[in-house]
Amino acid sequence: MRTVTEINDKINRRCAVVWTVEELKARVLTAGVTRIAKEVDVITTGTFEPMESSGAIINLGQTDPPIKIRRCWLDGIPAYAGFGAVDLYLGATGAVEALDGEEGRERGGGHVIEDLIANKPVQLRAIGQVTDCYPRPSFETIITRETINQFYLFNPRNLYQNFIVGVNGGDRPLFTYLGPLQPRLGNAVYSNPGAISPLLNDPDLQLLGVGTRIFLGGGIGYVAWEGTQHFPLQKRLPNRTPVGPAATLALIGDAKQMNPRWVRGCYFKSYGPSLMLGVGVAMPVLHEEVIARCAVQDQDLVAPVVDFSIPRRVRPTFGLVSYAQLKSGRIAIDGKSVRVAPLASLFLSRQVALELKQWIEAGTFTLTEPVAPIPMDRSFLPQDRWGAQMTLD
Repeated sequence: MRTVTEINDKINRRCAVVWTVEELKARVLTAGVTRIAKEVDVITTGTFEPMESSGAIINLGQTDPPIKIRRCWLDGIPAYAGFGAVDLYLGATGAVEALDGEEGRERGGGHVIEDLIANKPVQLRAIGQVTDCYPRPSFETIITRETINQFYLFNPRNLYQNFIVGVNGGDRPLFTYLGPLQPRLGNAVYSNPGAISPLLNDPDLQLLGVGTRIFLGGGIGYVAWEGTQHFPLQKRLPNRTPVGPAATLALIGDAKQMNPRWVRGCYFKSYGPSLMLGVGVAMPVLHEEVIARCAVQDQDLVAPVVDFSIPRRVRPTFGLVSYAQLKSGRIAIDGKSVRVAPLASLFLSRQVALELKQWIEAGTFTLTEPVAPIPMDRSFLPQDRWGAQMTLD
């Protein structure tokens, strides 16, 4: 029906029809797929949720005399310095070292990234390896977004295509990457925003790939590669959506252009720091199948309920629940009504899709065609000690 080039021409002429995915889902119910496919050019999706496999590449610029940084801290958070002399990687889950107890650990790498995006001052302390070409042994200064050369997010794993629902069937509270889980099925927590989430509306990743332009943290970013733990071979429903964690993407974007509204450091009690990140993906309506995929509703999407009280890689589940059930605030587990809360902000996920829609309507965001597809044949390889021993033998 359309090509990306034709859609971009309409975007540049300010005449493209752009709907958020929620608007699309509502209109399909009354008008049907075929009619809607003729009306709309672009569908915007969004999410705002914790994405702890995120971080920032920073180039400080060289000192005088020069330094080859081997250890570095930003506001007390360690940054990786094992490559270029003044190149750093600050992970979102990096935490202050050598603290007793909980106090002081609430601030992590995600908070430092948020502050730099907001152009707030950050203290830098570095220890160098003295060489003939890098004679400086140490360096301390204050940096901001404007005083460093490069500052961009490079996130190894974002945009999980579906995830799990966490519960605790044990007899003590558990503190997890989903937040606190109360004992004896006292609560349930889910992470993915469901039917508005980007990858659940393109389940086979037919519309995006390496080079796809996206909304990332309030700025423009790109899909860089498949994400870590990318597992597209997850079991799927007849509508092609996965029944648990599946595809992931690696994302990249210029953090100097981002907005701290969409990049926020956060902390999970007795677990550690992380990063809340807003990501939006625009779906070009190239044919009717795009509409059919994007019309999926929360009642058509499921996630597994996983018991975190079992300390194993593969934990028992209490079966599958739909996102419609999750968003009702209660689910039934073994005949018990359990209260449910999302980690993702459903309100801000909708706002990401809306802001991306406004960019496209204003002609400031055009679509890109992928330069390479995301592989859809990746299996998931666990690490087992016996396997490592067999290899060594």
